[in-house]
Amino acid sequence: MQRSIRTLVLTTAIALFSCSGSGGNDVSCTQEYWDGTYGTCLPKGWILVDSETLRQRQVPEETLIAFQANDAVSGMFPTVVLTREALSDPLEPDVYSAAAVRSVTTYPDYDEVETRSVTVDGATVKLHIYTARLQDGAPTQRFYQLSTVHEGFGYSVTGTTPVTVDSTLEQQVELVMLQSTFVDPATKSE
Repeated sequence: MQRSIRTLVLTTAIALFSCSGSGGNDVSCTQEYWDGTYGTCLPKGWILVDSETLRQRQVPEETLIAFQANDAVSGMFPTVVLTREALSDPLEPDVYSAAAVRSVTTYPDYDEVETRSVTVDGATVKLHIYTARLQDGAPTQRFYQLSTVHEGFGYSVTGTTPVTVDSTLEQQVELVMLQSTFVDPATKSE
């Protein structure tokens, strides 16, 4: 699992790093997203990157969805991607989350910024924020990682930004990530 997550984060971030796509300081939800499996909330200035664009950028097939800020920050477009991997054995969300955190600690110049417990659909997992280079010669970036399990699959939501971010961008990325759900919003009770 460690190798597949590392490879996936590496290729997805490289493919999306220089591609187009934050406007405004409104960090509230302006657009609900639900595709039948995964849902979240997008702040103003964020868009869904269509599947054709992902394929043109040669993003790995494990990448199901990508969201991107409309405006570049320090030469890159902040992104949040959702990836999925089939699990050969059942895992609890917290175990999968811990394994995902461990899998990225060997990146060049890895440095943990923060790790905190959050809840996704009732399961406690880790929101892991770190900086790293995905490979030698690549720029150091800031990553936000949230991993959980749903119906036999491991899912990772990974945000990528420049190392230095203002509070508005950080709140936007965290909004997309922390609103992640695998429960149909129409069936959730208020």
